[in-house]
Amino acid sequence: MTVENIAGTSLWNDLSLPVTARVDALIDAMTIEEKTAQLYGVWVGASDQGGEVAPHQHDMEEAVDLDALLPSGLGQLTRPFGTVPVDPALGALSLARTQMRIAATNRFGIPALAHDECLAGFAAWGATAYPVPLSWGATFDPDTVRRMAAAIGRDMRSVGVHQGLAPVLDVVRDARWGRVEETIGEDPYLVGTIGTAYVQGLESAGVAATLKHFVGYSASRAGRNLAPASMGPRERADVLLPPFEMALREGRARSVMNAYTDTDGMPSAADEELLTGLLRDTWGFDGTVVADYFAIAFLKTLHGIAADWADAAGTALRAGIDVELPNIKTYGAPLTEAVADGRVPEALVDRALRRTLTQKAVIGLLDPDWNPLPAALHGADLNDPAAVRGRIDLDGPENRALARTVAEKAVLLLSNDGILPLGRPRRVALIGPNADEPVAVLGCYSFPQHIGVRHPGTPLGIELPTLRDTLAHEFPDAEITVAPGTGIDDGDLSGIREAARLARESDIALVVLGDRAGLFGRGTSGEGCDVATLALPGVQQRLLDTLLDLETPVVTVLLAGRPYALGRAVEESAAIVQSFFPGEEGARAIAGVLSGRTNPSARLPVSVPRVPGSQPATYLGARLAHVSEVSSSDPTPAFAFGHGLSYTRFDWTDLIIVVEEAPTDGEFVLTFTVRNTGGRSGTEVVQIYLHDPVASVVQPVQRLVGYTRVELQQGEARRLRVVVPADVASFTGRDHRRVVEPGELEVRLAASSVDPRLTARVTLTGAVRHVDHTRRLHATIEQDPVDQA
Repeated sequence: MTVENIAGTSLWNDLSLPVTARVDALIDAMTIEEKTAQLYGVWVGASDQGGEVAPHQHDMEEAVDLDALLPSGLGQLTRPFGTVPVDPALGALSLARTQMRIAATNRFGIPALAHDECLAGFAAWGATAYPVPLSWGATFDPDTVRRMAAAIGRDMRSVGVHQGLAPVLDVVRDARWGRVEETIGEDPYLVGTIGTAYVQGLESAGVAATLKHFVGYSASRAGRNLAPASMGPRERADVLLPPFEMALREGRARSVMNAYTDTDGMPSAADEELLTGLLRDTWGFDGTVVADYFAIAFLKTLHGIAADWADAAGTALRAGIDVELPNIKTYGAPLTEAVADGRVPEALVDRALRRTLTQKAVIGLLDPDWNPLPAALHGADLNDPAAVRGRIDLDGPENRALARTVAEKAVLLLSNDGILPLGRPRRVALIGPNADEPVAVLGCYSFPQHIGVRHPGTPLGIELPTLRDTLAHEFPDAEITVAPGTGIDDGDLSGIREAARLARESDIALVVLGDRAGLFGRGTSGEGCDVATLALPGVQQRLLDTLLDLETPVVTVLLAGRPYALGRAVEESAAIVQSFFPGEEGARAIAGVLSGRTNPSARLPVSVPRVPGSQPATYLGARLAHVSEVSSSDPTPAFAFGHGLSYTRFDWTDLIIVVEEAPTDGEFVLTFTVRNTGGRSGTEVVQIYLHDPVASVVQPVQRLVGYTRVELQQGEARRLRVVVPADVASFTGRDHRRVVEPGELEVRLAASSVDPRLTARVTLTGAVRHVDHTRRLHATIEQDPVDQA
């Protein structure tokens, strides 16, 4: 085959040709070593002097010789910014120089695709640390999350990164799991809508979003990381898969990452029915499937279903994993040798290669005028690090303003006896291990907590005011005294007496408790930081109970990565403010809620347990999962999914069922009014739940099918029109096909999962109807102003 066009340009660089033709020409010209080289990454760290990246030595991998590898090419560069602290501009220069070397060294001039983490903002030194995904869920605000993701994507592209390893679409099934902070919540519809918005934002900036973890990671037994998952096919189909389905269909994510999970003995990395049958053949996904880090090697080392590295490579490739990450282990020499001796068909390599090269072509990495140097570095003296340093700002004023907006919409008011907002307190005792801790607002995938902790001499790179700092600014006339009382998890009781003394001498005690984010046991929340119960870490409950014994009112403030049982505080605390690692502007957001400068509007994306040992339990349970007379264990939460208070009041009235009866391919229509009857402007979060009293298989008592935020001035009202398609009542039936059944339903218009304000009883008529992945996914809500005359 001729590899050049008439003008002498290589066919794969010819922009006049379709991408498929360009990719096919490139594949035809490649040796097997050059093909497999495009199917793995190398873990690197950018240079703090702007030189080329250096391979990252990880304790699970052997050293990498770039000089030996690069003549065959390279598929991906793993986390050039998320590995070591480096000035963003110098990191961008380092990456650009490495990309030029990669392209110059292989025969086809193909650069690598660079990926990095962006779970709560771009995980780079000096980049904005946004709230964690559990806070995204608390906002119930896809539009704001979409804007945040677009800002994150723009920052990533500005330094040469093409792919982001987010969002996490795992639905919380057991809050003891350490990675709860990385999830969006315990309801698949909330996870799907918020996650899809994040995908849309990231993709709008030209960064390929990576959906993870496909699928079932969060359903692990006892909430333990990498533990086997106990779930049947219906739970998988109706709870865990829908967020991925929505994010692919509506968000058009270009990448998916497999889960570490094994379900009923089948690891996701080896599951051809999942990664090819469902994902590609049924859903039509045509992007890349990338391995979660070391997942292919785990087929041999952890799962025990592969005899050697070649066997692991062939198994994963056959299942549908296109790219091995983070480094080369199985898709290099072991895969090449397996193809040569006939154990793995070369056609499987070509299938994965076509997907990876297509992605590179779409991004522009095969264009003849490709240039890796970011625009911000044009005109700089690239040989002078001092002239480059500081030319790229990843935490500018617009980012910080957006981070504060997300945080303010995510801070939850769970209870309030009227003490909040505080007004102008005179003497405030600020107590607790998170009261004066800068990183208390950050999750485990923020750069300071993920990487910075390993570089103690390096500045944080971003401004992180503590709650002590922000309260001093919020209440300039107050006398604020501070005592930690105890540590997060050290069990130290020695400071409790002093904390009680300060509280006794104050008008109010603000008790700031919660987590320390970390990895693999270095924290109380985060990857590998799983817990046996949902009791507060360490002796924080002892501190809290001691303060509750005093006459001084106690306001409990949580900075945490998961919900915790709070014991007596549920009834005895004057107020409870919950925040899930709200990011760099989180302390200011919390201070604003305490003072009343901000009217809280967040709603719980996960239930808050009443007792520490109630897991696994979520609101999304069948009748037997709730309290009953046949068990002495009561899983009823202290605060339910969807709960959240405001400083104003809302009345819901005048329900009209416009369409009360509809066929199984039809829709119901309802209208009602929401009015702000309180003393200030505020936001009500209208939630729509569906209850199916009788179905052919057991159903959850109710499930979320729609929601909207209604912003109302004092005295203002809106008329809401709700359309509920029959499709959203579908579920996986006895034959494992998705079905809409005739019968009676309840549409609950609610302020939370336990607070229905209006209920519409409606009926589906006609024959049983089967639906598929093209079904309607949303109940829609329109808002119209009400004439105040």
